[in-house]
Amino acid sequence: MNHRIRIPEVRLVDANGEQMGVVKTPDAIQRAENIGMDLVEIAPTARPPVCKIMDFGKFKYEQSKKKHEQKKKQTVIQVKEIKVRPSTDEHDLNTKIRHIRRFLEAGNKVKVSIRFRGREMAHTDLGKEQMSRLALEVKELGEVEYNPKMEGRQMFMVLSPIRKR
Repeated sequence: MNHRIRIPEVRLVDANGEQMGVVKTPDAIQRAENIGMDLVEIAPTARPPVCKIMDFGKFKYEQSKKKHEQKKKQTVIQVKEIKVRPSTDEHDLNTKIRHIRRFLEAGNKVKVSIRFRGREMAHTDLGKEQMSRLALEVKELGEVEYNPKMEGRQMFMVLSPIRKR
């Protein structure tokens, strides 16, 4: 920008976007100062480099506004975790299902995990049945992203919210 540009000649674009041709750098800087603006290098890899006359402060402000708008539009999906046991009773399971529904309605993914202890490891089929029941109960809100899978003493699956079209 301005006096930091060390190349002897630049291709100049004025504030209106019109090509001014190849100009000596000091002349381009002088033209920008006469208008009360800055000379900004916008394409340094071109030969000769392209410089534009613009209000640099306004340019930086507009860039930050664009960045802020993009951030505002993006959604952050969190992964919520629900833990159950193979021996979890009906009422407790219904409570967990309500939690899963609430998380899926909010647009979050849900990781359901079942931890097996001791002799429960011999009955992993009970865990699979519980997982399929949970998936069936919330099928109108979420779909199974990862099918039930054993990892050590823990079985887990991931439910993701159904995309609205």
